Amino acid sequence: MSKQKTYKIKEIYYTIQGEGHHTGRPAVFCRFAGCNLWSGLEKDRATAICKFCDTDFWGIDGKNGGKYGAEELANIIRSQHPPTEEKVYVVCTGGEPALQMDEELISVFHQHNLIIAIETNGTIALPKGIDWVCVSPKADTDIVVTNGDELKLVYPQVENLPSQYEHFNFIHFYLQPLDDEHQEKHINSTVEYCMKHPRWNLSLQTHKIIGIN
Repeated sequence: MSKQKTYKIKEIYYTIQGEGHHTGRPAVFCRFAGCNLWSGLEKDRATAICKFCDTDFWGIDGKNGGKYGAEELANIIRSQHPPTEEKVYVVCTGGEPALQMDEELISVFHQHNLIIAIETNGTIALPKGIDWVCVSPKADTDIVVTNGDELKLVYPQVENLPSQYEHFNFIHFYLQPLDDEHQEKHINSTVEYCMKHPRWNLSLQTHKIIGIN
């Protein structure tokens, strides 16, 4: 008998989507452990490809974290949502969820009436069947996911200019101000860029503004 595949999950929780196209939409967040651009350990941040990540995705010790088979994971996700016969919107994030996401998991999620959104750095090809694809490019990476629903770029990045991605085949384009000690300045420059280049829309991390996860 073959061993059941398991997925390493940092945390699972019910909240409001705070950024991008679906801002304000109730969603279950399923945070996959691990990333291909940073180990998640502060000692490695200076040498990481992505240095400005503000998310704890290391380990499986968060709320509802653990190692789960596909069926068990789908059931836990639905259990976090208020009881409903309707489809449940789940945001698969990380870290980098594409390291673990596969067609088996997608199939099981759909069988459990889950709408699957993924937030990915775009450096790993995605399996078929994901309902909403959001790519957030990081500097000095080769983007292989060049089409989808939403491209969300942290701004400003010296190595990543918005114009580099305008030929990609996405429906929505968002700029999100870099969250660091100069955030107010970054918000102003992002607003200015969007107004000069109206293909891009402003995305704010509203979950941080209102104080929720």
